[in-house]
Amino acid sequence: MASNTIIVTGSNGQLGSELKELAFIYSEYKFVFFSRQYLPINDKSAIEKVFLKHHPAYLINCAAYTAVDKAESETEQANEINGTAIGTIAALCKQYGTKFIHISTDYVFNGNATSPLTETDNVDPVNAYGASKLLGEQLALDHNPESIIIRTSWVYSFYGKNFVKTMIHLMKERENIGVVSDQIGSPTYAADLAEVIIKIISSGKWEPGIYNFSNEGNISWFDFANEIKTLIASSCTINPLKTKQFPTPAKRPKYSVLDKTKIQQVFSIQLKDWKASLGECIEKLQASTVQ
Repeated sequence: MASNTIIVTGSNGQLGSELKELAFIYSEYKFVFFSRQYLPINDKSAIEKVFLKHHPAYLINCAAYTAVDKAESETEQANEINGTAIGTIAALCKQYGTKFIHISTDYVFNGNATSPLTETDNVDPVNAYGASKLLGEQLALDHNPESIIIRTSWVYSFYGKNFVKTMIHLMKERENIGVVSDQIGSPTYAADLAEVIIKIISSGKWEPGIYNFSNEGNISWFDFANEIKTLIASSCTINPLKTKQFPTPAKRPKYSVLDKTKIQQVFSIQLKDWKASLGECIEKLQASTVQ
C-alpha cells in the first residue's frame, strides 16, 4: 500500500501555516504537522521516530533558523539547524523511501548580480545565515541526491512576523518611516509557495534538484512598502534609505532576483504578479481585523 502521508516540519511558521490551510483542500493526502516545540529538526532520534510511526511518502521541511542578524553571533546554532540537521533529514528520507522537499533562500547569493539568478549561478553567501542555508542545500543533495530544494525570497504571509505586517503596523503608528531602496528582489507570498509545493507533489513526476520560486516582479523594499501604503490607504510618508543608512549586523545581498524559468517549465507552474498576491494577503489581514 502506497503511503499518502505528508510530514510538515516547522508547521507554525509562515509557510507551515499556509500548508495547514491547504491540507483541508487536498484531502487525498494525510498531512501530519510538527511545530518546533514538538519536533526540533536537530533531534535525530525524534525525527527517526516520526518516520517509523508515519511512514511518510513526503517530508516538507519548513523549519529553519531564520534570525538573520542573530546568526552572525549564533553561527553554530544556525549551522546546526539550517545545515547539519538538513543533511540528517535528507539521509533519513533516503533510508525510508520518503521524498524530501526543503526550502532554501536567495541569501545563498552574494547580491552582485545584475540580472535574475538561475539555479546554476555561483553561490557565495555574504552572511552567516546564507552560509548556513547553503550548507543545508549541499548536505541534502550529498546525502540524498533525489531531494528537491526550493530557493525563495522575501517571504511574507497572513501568519507570523514579516515585512508586510511590520509595515502595516508602523504606518498606523507613525507619520514617517524610512525603508531601504537599494536592495532589489522579489517578494514571495507564502500561500503561493505552499500551493506550488503541493502542485509538485500532486504532479506525479519527481525531478530532483534546485528550483527558484517567488512572485513575479523586481522591486526594492521601498517599492514594496509603497504598494502596502497604497493598499491600506495610509497617509504615512515613506522615505527611501540607502543600505549604509540602515546598518545591520548581517550584510544583505543588494540584488537577489530569482529566475523562475526552471520551475515553470518542469512543473507547469504559473507565477502570480507580486502586486496581485500582496493584495490578496492584505485583504485577508484587513478582513481578520474587522471581525
